[in-house]
This record gives sequence, structure tokens and C-alpha cells, in this order.
Amino acid sequence: MTLPRLFVLVALLPLASACTGPHHGARGSTHPAPVVEPGHVVVAEAFITEGRRDDELDSLAAWVDGEGRTQVIATAKSTHRLVVFDGDSGARLGESGHRGRGAGQFERPNGIAVFADLVLVTERDAPRVQVLRLPGFAHLGSFGEQELRSPYGIWVHETAPGVLDAFVTDSFMYGVDHRELPPASELDQRVRRYRIGFDDTGMQATHLGAFGATRGRGVLHMVESIAGDPAHGRLLIADEDTRQASTLHEYAFNGRYTGRSLPAGTFTGEAEGVALWDCGLDAGYWLAVDQTLPQTGFHLFDRATLAPRGSFRGGITANTDGIALHAAATPRFPAGVLYAVHDDRALAAFDLAEVIRALDLDPACAH
Repeated sequence: MTLPRLFVLVALLPLASACTGPHHGARGSTHPAPVVEPGHVVVAEAFITEGRRDDELDSLAAWVDGEGRTQVIATAKSTHRLVVFDGDSGARLGESGHRGRGAGQFERPNGIAVFADLVLVTERDAPRVQVLRLPGFAHLGSFGEQELRSPYGIWVHETAPGVLDAFVTDSFMYGVDHRELPPASELDQRVRRYRIGFDDTGMQATHLGAFGATRGRGVLHMVESIAGDPAHGRLLIADEDTRQASTLHEYAFNGRYTGRSLPAGTFTGEAEGVALWDCGLDAGYWLAVDQTLPQTGFHLFDRATLAPRGSFRGGITANTDGIALHAAATPRFPAGVLYAVHDDRALAAFDLAEVIRALDLDPACAH
């Protein structure tokens, strides 16, 4: 079948850590919390939803329903479900799923991606990727059970009518506290690629192999966030291990490290959620989370050259993992909207018109 196209850009990812007191890293270590750089421009949040700590929200994806309303779907790791918010008001619309390994159940859902009416969710503790159909979250199938060990992030794109390629980060670790990196010989399994198709018998998924540099600058130590740009054949993969140098690495769709990474020192905290802001043709920006305190830093980079184009923070939003950038107009946000997780417990929204104004970005991105 041919999947309908929606102009929705999503970014998935990352791990949770405490917002108060010492910063607890992705796999349980404790280290001093970095602070936001003073040069960041402040862009006030359009809204922040009421917080619920028990959910432990992580990753986000935006979806437009049949009536044109934008909804935001968040993974809730600790309650093992998906939470749905209204994209214009932030109202909590409902939940889907509970703990388990059956159809429509979840074992610590983490990454999420939406394409047309499909939602794909990684489950760290299953481990698998589950495929559901919106709006009712009907279970279509799952894949990756034979290869994945600890899946976190996911990015998908259409390669032919009715065919999707999915890139899934697999951040398995060793040791009793899951903080020990695998040996270099296993780091070539950090990202796995799958091809997903549909026919009259249902969904089929084929494993196309794994990749990751095992030496040099492009090694993927601890990975979760991943996003791509089909126009440039480029993947940006966040390495959030601050024991090395947390940054973004550029890989080609064929799994080859291009030799380019963002300079050391670009991120003062953990590099987390990554999203492409597609403004048409070759225009636009990459946006990446710098998980810092007391507020999250959001860095923008030129879409083509990856040159820095400014940074901002909100008035409140902190300890952000996942983001979703919805570039299409909504009734409340005619220029589009950036959604971000706030402190594991709430959804924050930033009007992209305000981001464009504050950072003097290309006005074409306001549509």
C-alpha cells in the first residue's frame, strides 16, 4: 500500500535523569550538573503541561489526525505506556498501553517515531520495536526481537511507496550498573537498520544489518537520539557519553561514518534529542538538545553545513530528553512548534515564530 504523506517532522529519544540535586546519568552514574551557558537567548514557553513525575516521559512524536488536529505522543517509561497531548493546548487526551509483552503492551517504551498513521515504539526491556496504527493504537506487529539488546532511539523514512527504512539505536551496556561500555569490537552494533513493508498478509520487517565505527572520532559510545535528512543522505547520531565528548556524529544512510562530527565543547551536558527543521529545498536547520541545568539548552545548526546558528533556552524547561519539531502550521502556531520534555514529567511547547525572531533565522521557515 502507499502510505499518505504528512508534513510532520519528529525526533525521538533519550534517557532520563533527575532534575534536582546531582545529575544522574543515563545508566545510573552521578556527576555534577552542568549549567546553561550565559549567552543563550531566552524564548518563553507557549505552554508547559501539568507535571506527573510517575510517568517519566522520554521521547515525543507529533501526529495530525483526520480532522487536522495536531497531537503529541510521548513515551512514559516508568508507567509503561504512551501518553497523548493536544498539540495546541497541551491538554492530556489519554493514554494507551500498560506493562507487558503482548500486543499493545510495553516494557519500558523509550523511542518513538510517527509516519502517516503508523507509530513505531522501541521497548528497551522487551527488547523490540512495536508498530501500531493510529488513531486507535491498533497493533500491527513487532520486529527486532532476534537482534536488539537495548533499543532506545528510532528514525524512519519512506524509501519507496509503502516501504519504510527504520534506524534503531541499540545502546546495550555491561556491568552490574549497566555503565560499562562494550568492547570496541561490539560497537559496530550501535545502530541497526530494518526495512518494513506491508501487503495483504500484514507487516513484514527485514533486518539489513548493523553499523558503528569501532575506532577514531566517530565511535558511538552511548547512543539514543538519531534523526536523518534524506535530501543529504545524512544521519545525525547523538553520543551522550560525557566521559568521552558528548556530541553529534554524521553517518551516511549506508552506515559509513563521514568523518564529520560537531566540535568538542559544542555540548556542555549530554547531547540528547535531535530534529531536522525542514524549511523547503535545501533550507532549514538541525536542532539538538543540550541536557543542562538549570534550563535545557537548544542549539541550532545550518542544515547543509552544520555551522552553528545560535542557541536558546526556555524560562523553565529543564532536563530535556526527547523533542519533536512540527514544522506545519497549527491554529495556535502558524509558523510551527517545537515540543520538548520538561524534567521527565511534562510537555513544553515553543512557538517557532518566536525562535525565528529571537535568533534572526530565515523568515522562510515561518511558511
